[in-house]
Amino acid sequence: MSVVWDKETENKFNQLIEKIPSAMQSFARGKISKKAESLVIDDGRNEIKEKDMVDAFFAETPFGFHGPMKTDMETVGIDYAQYGHSR
Repeated sequence: MSVVWDKETENKFNQLIEKIPSAMQSFARGKISKKAESLVIDDGRNEIKEKDMVDAFFAETPFGFHGPMKTDMETVGIDYAQYGHSR
């Protein structure tokens, strides 16, 4: 099954990746996008939506970096709390 990104979600994903230190961007992009794809496939869907991306970021980002990640999400207009993640 081919997985595609919702365009707005993909734009926010790219903005978030740009906020990660450049040495880690490629690694983070691969790890997080792969997790988002697996969440969608496991759910029997083929489009990555904002919730999938947010869940993937929380799953793949080490806990010690969740604070800055949450701040970055807020700056690009993502309300991660609506997807069950604490503030």
